[in-house]
Amino acid sequence: MTTQQQYAILRKELNEQQWRLYLGTEALKLGYGGISQVAEWSGADWKTVQRGVKELKGERARAEGRVRQAGGGRKKATVTDPSLQRDLEELLEPKGDPMSLIKWTTHSLTHLVKALSQQGHRIKKTALADVLHEQGYWLKVNKKTMEGTSHADRDQQFGHITALCKQFEQKQAPAISVDCKKKELLGTFKNQGREWQPKGHETRVNVYDYRSLADGFAIPYGIYDLVHNQGFVNIGIDHETAEFAVESIRRWWKHCGKRLYPQAHELLITADGGGSNGVRNKLWKKALQTLANEEQLTITVAHYPPATVPLEQDRASPLFLHFHQLASHTAHVFGSRY
Repeated sequence: MTTQQQYAILRKELNEQQWRLYLGTEALKLGYGGISQVAEWSGADWKTVQRGVKELKGERARAEGRVRQAGGGRKKATVTDPSLQRDLEELLEPKGDPMSLIKWTTHSLTHLVKALSQQGHRIKKTALADVLHEQGYWLKVNKKTMEGTSHADRDQQFGHITALCKQFEQKQAPAISVDCKKKELLGTFKNQGREWQPKGHETRVNVYDYRSLADGFAIPYGIYDLVHNQGFVNIGIDHETAEFAVESIRRWWKHCGKRLYPQAHELLITADGGGSNGVRNKLWKKALQTLANEEQLTITVAHYPPATVPLEQDRASPLFLHFHQLASHTAHVFGSRY
């Protein structure tokens, strides 16, 4: 092992004070010219070696119980740049309760460093993060909490739908809730969750969820029987359309509905107000009318209120759409103006 390698190893193991004293002892052993020689071998500054020699000789006070002298080390950015804190506070636009001990900002460090540099301040992102933490700032994302005001009749809207469901349940008539779920790619793609596997075995999946890597994609349309507490899922492979939504209901009726409700002449459908079964979707209404004609059913659709938009609950309201032009067994679509 060479002398240079020895110094390199010890530099990683010793703190500043220990390293300085070690260099001083090596320089004293060499005698005259030892400071320059040790500085060359170790790669340290000759002033560091000289300080170590003086501390060993007692010519310079040594910090007891400390690595550095009190007040030593790099000064804080706010000390070396007095105007930094003032300019930073103007950029931050602090949020939160001014009386609270915690403040936060949605500005990123990159944007803040760039803005400060344009004002003549030189500071790195790590140093800026320390300054922000010292001032009680934390980086936070926007949080969705403002829902707006609820409609005055919102409870009555849900109450009306609940009353409809109870009426159908008492009559032992079918009442279903429908919705199209998230589309899924078919193939070796990552899904959330874990499963037990033998040690050393793991399921490998694609890094990217590109449509071009998939064997296709599935569109699950769910139908939930409110009376019997049973679910039915119809999988599509093309597009989420109103015809697909009604075809899913038709398949549920043929595979499950007729068997569970052999004497039924009515059907209640609850759904949200958008998408393939949306309240303004004319094809959805037309396809429901076709289903009503085929199966000799009276179909009632109740749309849930989206967010705070009201859903009219009175059957006599002019906002309810009734159409009778195709057959006596009609589909009554309950909707609202958006």
